[in-house]
Amino acid sequence: MITGKQLIEMGFFRGPAVGVALRVIPEAVKSLDEAAIERELRAVLADPVGNAAHPYFAEVARALREEAEKPVYVERSAPAPYKIWGEGLEEGSVEQMRQAARLPVAVAGALMPDAHLGYGLPIGGVLATENAVIPYAVGVDIACRMRLSVFDVPASHLNRLNEQLVKILHRETKFGTGGEFKSPHEHEVLDEDWDVTGVTKKVFPKARAQLGTSGSGNHFVEWGVLTLDKPDLGLEAGEYLALLSHSGSRGSGATVADFYSKLAMSIHPELPPELRRLAWLDLDSELGQEYWAAMNLMGRYAAANHAIIHRKVARALGEKPTATVENHHNFAWKETHGGKDVIVHRKGATPAGEGVLGVIPGSMATPGFVVRGKGLPESLESASHGAGRLMSRTAAREKFRWSHFKAMLEEAGVQLLSAGIDEAPGVYKDIHQVMAAQSDLVEVVARFDPKIVKMADAGERPED
Repeated sequence: MITGKQLIEMGFFRGPAVGVALRVIPEAVKSLDEAAIERELRAVLADPVGNAAHPYFAEVARALREEAEKPVYVERSAPAPYKIWGEGLEEGSVEQMRQAARLPVAVAGALMPDAHLGYGLPIGGVLATENAVIPYAVGVDIACRMRLSVFDVPASHLNRLNEQLVKILHRETKFGTGGEFKSPHEHEVLDEDWDVTGVTKKVFPKARAQLGTSGSGNHFVEWGVLTLDKPDLGLEAGEYLALLSHSGSRGSGATVADFYSKLAMSIHPELPPELRRLAWLDLDSELGQEYWAAMNLMGRYAAANHAIIHRKVARALGEKPTATVENHHNFAWKETHGGKDVIVHRKGATPAGEGVLGVIPGSMATPGFVVRGKGLPESLESASHGAGRLMSRTAAREKFRWSHFKAMLEEAGVQLLSAGIDEAPGVYKDIHQVMAAQSDLVEVVARFDPKIVKMADAGERPED
């Protein structure tokens, strides 16, 4: 009897075809001697198509054809170039960036100083690809977004208005994984073509009910003080009352991300385990165009969420914003870098093209910053999206109690209305060190200090 070792010596690759051959050889032995079996197997191996109807080894021929038709993973001859900002970054996030640079569709990358472990691409990871979009490199919370509204109200009025400001946040915002309104809000985003994909059509009722809500995890709506040391943003230098929000596309975006991430992984079974979550969709394909359309719809939906929150809060305050700054992260853009058209994924990274405004928050007890991008090519014109986590949510819940941060919150003058301990200030990196590490990426325009903070209640499952 011919053994598996002999089959491999003939030229068979380890895999299903060897198992099929070993299963059918005993039947062939009834009619052929060993030399004839070897001769016929070599013929089938050389031409599995021509031997599709072989009297003894048709199944072997089929297994060989199936093996030949399977996609083969061929990584880049050399990793795509990437640069890291910051020191002492979590090794897991650095390794994820290193792996992403191996992808055959990768062109260039960057790792921001707030980097920490994510799914596939690290949070704080930036990856440019050629004509391909990676759902997990966009992120689970598609188009997670910042929005800042500045009011022509002196910051010195904050204490006098405290009771009113607290009531406004309680009344006009809604948090939680399943948070939705019984009477849905109206916005032009709901008039768009939600039938553009089967998934967006399916999630439309949920999207309509959740429009204007904030979700859970690290999402927040907070009052604070914006400090401008010199005139900018159309404002004079000074301290202003401001509203800052952070949230994304809610359950709708999560459903889109989950569906197309799994689809991409099923299309690329050839990827090794460590790259599985970096499976991509070709933008020339129907599925790639579907995801692109869904992702962009989720981007407009996330922007609408913030627009409604800020509109309601401003109306309750009786003031109109005199300045507004907003930006996505967890998104992919068609851009040109180094003279090449690419898809730039910014997963937990802020667009920082030359002159582009953005908001980089710290934590509930530390400042955030309005920044203007410097357009550095090596970073793919990106910057961090926040301070970045120091530990997982599980580790934070095991390590901390609110008593650990009472003095810190009081010193910062922060009134915390609600939040889980996994969002306490101690779970985040030092925002000042993060900003110092990216001084070549952005210039600071203004400082925002949180004063009245509202987040999801403790125990909520995070969406970020």
